[in-house]
Amino acid sequence: MVKVVIKKSAYDYEKLKQDINFIMDSLNTGLIKQGTRVLIKPNFLLAYTPDKAVTTHPLVVKAIAQYALNLGASVQISDSSGSPTNIFNQILKVGGYMDALKGLDVTFKDFTKSVVINTASSFKNIEIAEDAVKAEVIINAAKLKTHSQMRLTLAVKNLFGTIVGLKKPQWHMKVGENREKFAELLVTLYTLLKPQINIMDGILAMEGDGPGSSGTPRTLGVLMGSSDAVSLDMAICEMLNIAPLWLYTNKAAHKLDLIKDYTIEGEMDTVEGFVFPKETSMLFGPPVARKFMRKHIATRPKNVDGACKLCNECVKICPAQAIFNDGKKLIFDYEKCIRCYCCQEICQHKAIEIHEPLMGKTIMKLFGQ
Repeated sequence: MVKVVIKKSAYDYEKLKQDINFIMDSLNTGLIKQGTRVLIKPNFLLAYTPDKAVTTHPLVVKAIAQYALNLGASVQISDSSGSPTNIFNQILKVGGYMDALKGLDVTFKDFTKSVVINTASSFKNIEIAEDAVKAEVIINAAKLKTHSQMRLTLAVKNLFGTIVGLKKPQWHMKVGENREKFAELLVTLYTLLKPQINIMDGILAMEGDGPGSSGTPRTLGVLMGSSDAVSLDMAICEMLNIAPLWLYTNKAAHKLDLIKDYTIEGEMDTVEGFVFPKETSMLFGPPVARKFMRKHIATRPKNVDGACKLCNECVKICPAQAIFNDGKKLIFDYEKCIRCYCCQEICQHKAIEIHEPLMGKTIMKLFGQ
């Protein structure tokens, strides 16, 4: 039976290090030893300070790295952010990673090169970061956050960062309008990488309209870990008091027969009143009705008055090329928009919100949603 280990913790490094060591000892069944090439894959979405709960906390990354180094492993810390521009070094600086890990013999490296992996799935070929594919041990160091498209971004979803750069929005364009298909892609990616150790930073989590600046930090005070990312995600849903298969990636894992029995080791309290993101429509009915539904019913990204800095990051990231800057404001082409919300995820100014038209709100109320 799979173990999901949980410890109540805080960002006090001595306490945190003890808790990380406890979880790692429980999961490291001889995997990490002298000379092992370890890749730590944190959540490096954007350049934010740790108090924003957007990225894996630098002290969590430090404690994991220190554990592996103490066993004689070589340690590389890598991710590919959600930004269309290369901000890896900015993430390291603003996020506090350079300061936190100063003096440790680790390599920080942006994922830049991909290799094609042939799959037996409907996706056929998936390009994945070469460094992730070649790592001997992957430690998947995720952040407990909400996600406006996938409801939560947990251990399985964190591996989407091994898709390099602008190949991410390409996948959003292919399957992003279908949540369940996108979740299947994420689970397929997980089966290809098979991270041996999965750690969840839930000490300061994020609720509301995550995973970026629109979300709200919330202290949960927990670290969790498992050798199986799906089991970890299932346990987190249990902790948040929601049905595990409500999470799209768990549902996709169930469909692919990847759900395992798991046991909780440690004290797991139920979290009450956790705020999930607004439910956004991704499917728009029969083709003949889609134009009307897109305009009058479907939720869509919208500028927050006075907040936009016209930085063009959303314009660059949009997989459907549905956002334009006329020099004064952003213009959204909702006929092209696939409602993947990459624009909201990438925005550092809280300038994009999820707008629900009045007719859509009315219909949702009538059906009790």
